[in-house]
Amino acid sequence: MLHIHNGFLNGKASGTATVPMLRLENVQKTYGRGANQVQALRGVSIDVMPGEIFGIIGLSGAGKSTLIRCINLLERPQAGRVYIDGVDVTDYKGAVLRSMRRQIGMVFQHFNLLTNRTALGNVTFPMEIAGLSRRERDQRALELLEFVGLRAKAHRYPSELSGGEKQRVGIARALASEPRLLLCDEPTSALDPETTASFLNLLKDINRRLGLTIVMVTHQMHVVRAVCGRVAVLDQGRVAELGTVAEVFAAPKTEAARRLVKEAAIGA
Repeated sequence: MLHIHNGFLNGKASGTATVPMLRLENVQKTYGRGANQVQALRGVSIDVMPGEIFGIIGLSGAGKSTLIRCINLLERPQAGRVYIDGVDVTDYKGAVLRSMRRQIGMVFQHFNLLTNRTALGNVTFPMEIAGLSRRERDQRALELLEFVGLRAKAHRYPSELSGGEKQRVGIARALASEPRLLLCDEPTSALDPETTASFLNLLKDINRRLGLTIVMVTHQMHVVRAVCGRVAVLDQGRVAELGTVAEVFAAPKTEAARRLVKEAAIGA
């Protein structure tokens, strides 16, 4: 039966519901030097609570992609701290860092599937790395493909799948290591509106049935409105606004938020 482990980070979880699943404290990231220096993140602080679907939204260049890469430490912040389930992971390296990353699922904009592997093979891949037996990983992969509605296409290759199907395989793969935190980096940008709606319904179902905390990074306000409870608006590397989606939509307080709400209204 499909499930998610209660433990996290090798059992170091606090077990306290009031502890954020994700905490970013004054995270800063700068690229380049001198005249070419770019401040991608300028002191970002965000708390994401267990079981939330939390949106991070901003226009191109706002710092969204850098921020999500700092969460799983694919980028190392120059200043500030990253906490996962109450544990400071900012300085993690080597085997401890790899173990932490395996427990954070990731869904990408362009799917990032292995073209020479079937849907089943893509989902089993992280379990192979973790050292699970062939029987165990195949059984779990089939359960996951069933969960995302693709068991019948387990032996199809990515070239034989639609964009929406590829993204569902990506979700199944992200769930393979039984994470409690799922990061979604512009997951609907390559999908048509109908497929986007289906994908977002699946995310809500995952959140409800598995209790999975989801962080959704997007430039599409209608995506945030459809699935997120709270949202942080990024603008030039800063959190310009943070609140419930209803609050931000009803009364945006900053120019960045007003622009995103206006674009969502035009596209509706």
